[in-house]
Amino acid sequence: MNYSEALDWLYSTQFFGIKLGLEGPRRLLREYLAFPPRNTKIIHVAGTNGKGSTCAFIDSVARATGTRTGLFTSPHLIDYPERIRVSGMEIERDEIALHLSSLREMVAQWDPHPTFFEISLALAMKYFSERQCELVILETGMGGRLDATSAIPADIAVLTPIGMDHQEWLGETLTDIAAEKAAIIVPGKNVISSNQLPEADAIIRQIANERRAPLTFVEEPLEGYALGLAGAHQQENAALAVEALHAAGITLNYETVKAGLSSTLWPGRFERVDFSPEEHSSATILDIAHNPAAARALAATWRGEFGRTKANLIFGAVEAKDIEGMLEALAPIAGHLHFAPVNSPRALPPEELAAFLPEKAPAFTIHASLQSALESSTNLPSLITGSAFLIGEVKALHERTAHRITTQ
Repeated sequence: MNYSEALDWLYSTQFFGIKLGLEGPRRLLREYLAFPPRNTKIIHVAGTNGKGSTCAFIDSVARATGTRTGLFTSPHLIDYPERIRVSGMEIERDEIALHLSSLREMVAQWDPHPTFFEISLALAMKYFSERQCELVILETGMGGRLDATSAIPADIAVLTPIGMDHQEWLGETLTDIAAEKAAIIVPGKNVISSNQLPEADAIIRQIANERRAPLTFVEEPLEGYALGLAGAHQQENAALAVEALHAAGITLNYETVKAGLSSTLWPGRFERVDFSPEEHSSATILDIAHNPAAARALAATWRGEFGRTKANLIFGAVEAKDIEGMLEALAPIAGHLHFAPVNSPRALPPEELAAFLPEKAPAFTIHASLQSALESSTNLPSLITGSAFLIGEVKALHERTAHRITTQ
């Protein structure tokens, strides 16, 4: 198969849905010889907010030390290769085609058939092994206990802030959700956690104690370093990343930490994009803020960067999200709200989004298309936020490239 045919096949496996459990991923990793070599360190990152940014900081600082890294994240924003990177470089399309061709042949008669996410993980791990990665950073897809990434024995478990997240899969209470995410803790292996809400804190301590895993809470933000990612909350993610690298035995010094943190890039996290002058007359910021905690962090970052200047705010979201909580956090920084459709089967219509607005919200417009929202003339800086699907579509328009969404 060529790259296009390989992706067509991989995307067709979304038909098999999401399957939480480790038996299938373990078999796939075992038979594809994709488990990491013994000398490869594995850092496994779970949580609700900040997973991607924390992974990006870990990867960037490790690379600054000369460590050869593999980074596996999800979902992608524009195109599939974003998910798999070695030393900062996305996997080549020919490599994707080669591995997916082999995997397709191998699993053709399997029942149950591996899922999109499981296949992606096996592809990534085999690629990291072939490229002799010394450190692999794995971001969980969802939860932790039964997430496919947990099939790979980790040396360090990292827990970013945990909140209400994927209740249909992980449970209806914060205690339930924290238990699922903290289950990535490996017996006897180091655990690095951010400050947590009391219910999550208690569960993390219980699981770490039961598994005799050394537990460190990172209680202070990392100060004194310039960060490549904007926002005070990123200082907390950076502190978590540096502590995780220490625990993994990566030798750090001031210069490597400084270089790694300042050069960290992660798309869709208060990302500034420049549209052509005829399209936009002021700054445009992209930020994935798909739950209330992320929206509050975004609002604080906006105030830190723009002061009292309001945003021309474009918002789109999908079902099963706390839209009311997100809009409550975002409405105070908006001069005008624009509700736009999202290119996803789970998208909520813009008119339904508007129904969640709090009292005393700014004026709003309901748009039939994203392009209509983007063309809304304003002298205010623009903030585009909400679903990762929305941010991916905007980035694809900006980069004039195809946008192919995935549900996993």
